[in-house]
Amino acid sequence: RVRNTKLYLAAFAALLGPLSFGFALGYSSPVIPELSKISDPDLRLDSDRASWFGSVVTLGAAAGGVLGGYLLDKIGRKLSLMLCSVPYVFGYIVIISAHNVWMLYFGRMLTGLASGVTSLVVPVYISEVSHPKVRGMLGSCVQLMVVTGILGAYIAGINLKWRWLAVLCSFPSCIMLMFMSFMPETPRFLLNQNKRSEAIASLRFLRGPHADHEWECQQIEASVQEEGLNLSEFKNPSIYRPLLIGVALMFFQQITGINAVMFYAETIFEDANFKDSRMASVVVSSIQVCFTTVAALIIDKTGRKVLLYISGIIMALSTALFGLYFKMVLPNRNNSSNSDVWFALNSASPGTESSISWLAVVSLGLFVAGFALGWGPVPWLLISEIFPLKARGVSSGACVLTNWVMAFLVTKEFHDFIGFLTSYGTFWLFSAFCCLNVTFTAFYVPETKGQTLEQIEAYFRRI
Repeated sequence: RVRNTKLYLAAFAALLGPLSFGFALGYSSPVIPELSKISDPDLRLDSDRASWFGSVVTLGAAAGGVLGGYLLDKIGRKLSLMLCSVPYVFGYIVIISAHNVWMLYFGRMLTGLASGVTSLVVPVYISEVSHPKVRGMLGSCVQLMVVTGILGAYIAGINLKWRWLAVLCSFPSCIMLMFMSFMPETPRFLLNQNKRSEAIASLRFLRGPHADHEWECQQIEASVQEEGLNLSEFKNPSIYRPLLIGVALMFFQQITGINAVMFYAETIFEDANFKDSRMASVVVSSIQVCFTTVAALIIDKTGRKVLLYISGIIMALSTALFGLYFKMVLPNRNNSSNSDVWFALNSASPGTESSISWLAVVSLGLFVAGFALGWGPVPWLLISEIFPLKARGVSSGACVLTNWVMAFLVTKEFHDFIGFLTSYGTFWLFSAFCCLNVTFTAFYVPETKGQTLEQIEAYFRRI
C-alpha cells in the first residue's frame, strides 16, 4: 500500500502538467466568442484573429516539443517539468494584462511552448517511475488529465470572464511546481548520469522499503548505455525503427481529423437544435473524459493494440457517417468552391438538416468516444515506452514536433480541404485514414503490455 501510494503521488504531481496543458487548449473555446463581441478594437477577435488565437498554441507546442527533447536529456525529467511551469504562468500573466491582440498571441504562444514540453516530458517521467503492471493505466492518465483540463476550461468559461479564466488556468502549473519539488528524479535518468545511490533512493521512494531495489537497479543498469547519442547511430534498427513507429503514430493520430471535427462540433450541435453551444462543448468534453477513463482502466488488461483496433474502427465508421450526413444535407454542389461548412449547412434544403440531425450528433459522439478510447491516449503512452533510454529525448522530441505540426496543418487547412474535396469528401478521406491506422497497427505496432522498458528495448534489438 505504501509503495502504490508514493508511486501514485509522484504520478499525480507530474499529471498536473497535462491538466495545465488541457486548460491551455480549452481556454480558447469560451474566450473567442467573448472577445469577438468586445468593444475594444485592439482586443476584438474577428474570424481571422480568432483562427490564429486558437491555433497559435499548436505552433508554440511544436517548438516546445523540440525544447523538451533537449531538456529531457540535459537536465532530467523532474527539473524539465518544474521549469515548464514558468512559461505557463508567465503566458497567463501576459494574457491577463493584454491590451492588444499581439499580447494575446504571445501569451498563447508561451502557454503552447509549455504545453509542448509537458506533452513530451510527462509520459516519459511516468513510464520511467512506474512498474509494468500499472504503467499503462498511469500513462493513459496523461490524456485523461488533458481532456479533464479542457472540460474544466469549458465549464469555468460559462461563468468566468476571459481574464479571470486565465487566472484560474494558471493554478495547476503553480501546484505542479510545488508538488514536483518533493518528488524524485527517475531511476533511469539517475543511472544514466552515474548517480547510483540517488537512483536507489528514488526506487526506495517509488517502490517502498521492502522491494528488491538492488535487483531492479541492476536490470536498468544492464540496458543503460553511458555514451552519448551520435547521429550515425540512427542507422541502427533498434533506434530508427521505434522512431519511425512513434512519428507514424503521431501523424496518424492527427490525420484522423480529430481537431477538425472538434472545431465544427458547436456548428453541428446548433444545427441539431442545441440552443446553447457552450453546453454542447461541455457534453463533447464529458464524453472524452468518460471514455478516456475507460481506456485508462482497461489498457493493462486488454493491451495497447486491441484499443487501437477498436478505436480506429469506430472512428472510420463515424467519419463515414459524417460524410453521409453532409452528402444528404447539402444541396447538389459537387463542383462548389465554397469551403465554409457553416454557410453550406445553412444553405441546405429547408428542413433537411433537422430531419437527420440525429445522424450528425450520433456520428460526433461515436467519433469522440472512439478517439478517447484508443487513438487519443495510446500513442502518447507508446512513445514513452518504445524508445531506448539514450535516444528517448531526441526521439520523443521528433514525435511531439510531428504531432503539433500536423495538428496545426489539419486545423488551419481544413477549409481548403473542404473547398477541394467538398465536405463529405473530406470526411470520407478522414475515414480512409482511420482504416489505414488499423492496418498500420496490425503490421508495425508492438504490444508492450506487461513488459519492462528494458524488455521492450531488447525486443527492438532482436527484430
